[in-house]
Amino acid sequence: MIRYVLNRLISLVLSLLLASIVIFAVIEVIPGDPAAYMLGMNAAPETVAALRRDLGLEAGPLARYLGWVTGLLSGDFGTSYTYRVPVADLITARLGVSLPLTLYAMLLSTVIALPVGLVAAARRGRATDYGIMGVTQLGIAVPNFWFAMLLVLIFAITLRWFPSGGFPGWEAGFWPNITALTLPAVALALPQASILARVMRSAVLEVLDQDFIRTARAKGLSRPQAIRRHALRNAMIPVLTILGLQFSFLLAGAIIIENVFFLPGLGRLIFQAITQRDLIVVESVVMLLVFAVILVTFLVDLAYAAIDPRLRRR
Repeated sequence: MIRYVLNRLISLVLSLLLASIVIFAVIEVIPGDPAAYMLGMNAAPETVAALRRDLGLEAGPLARYLGWVTGLLSGDFGTSYTYRVPVADLITARLGVSLPLTLYAMLLSTVIALPVGLVAAARRGRATDYGIMGVTQLGIAVPNFWFAMLLVLIFAITLRWFPSGGFPGWEAGFWPNITALTLPAVALALPQASILARVMRSAVLEVLDQDFIRTARAKGLSRPQAIRRHALRNAMIPVLTILGLQFSFLLAGAIIIENVFFLPGLGRLIFQAITQRDLIVVESVVMLLVFAVILVTFLVDLAYAAIDPRLRRR
């Protein structure tokens, strides 16, 4: 098990190193002069030179890369060109919205998908199975931003159960913020729950065809009992893979939903930074999101080892 964890840690570090090189090269090296890009084509040469000095761009690419990575490791993400505040402060404030939204959507997706997938697998070939598969296909096909606008129309404008957008801030209390995040979380969760339910059904059905399940059935277990006691644990590996991917997608890919509901999260921050050519914010937020994706993948690998003891010997 220790060797397995060390191998995954080495893979994590190498992946982060490679990702940092690619992000730095794409944002600061390949486009040319970052200062000229940020200020636009019509900027005065003296203004460009002043910004280059302010951003420390007079050093070579290698020195700038090392300085950037060193700053990331110490928590110094630089200063935003647009907002004139430390990027770390911007990220911390926006994480207070994006992270709870992601966890909320993940919780809803999991609570909906796992029982639904199990029911579909237990009733394979019946009307319940066909109905669930039809609904999940619809959930995958409908864009989440269209679904978000439908939720606003029904639950915010017509029924007035939830606010249509905005975020009051955690100082306003827990309940007002959870209420504000409910519709965005549902809009994000339902398409992901549809995917997860289909994966859960397929994984359980694949396990049910194994010899040890037939042996359990021969000993007198009913189909639901065989699913609960034996099939569920063995079917969780592909489900964990999808859960890890969904967390990464929800954290990094909620740009449209955050703009629909006017949520000041990471997705909206990076969208605004791109439109405002604030490269310092872009590269720092992208690196943070890449780190989150790689870290979640690492944790999923550890969960694999906990579920399947055979992986611990690799």
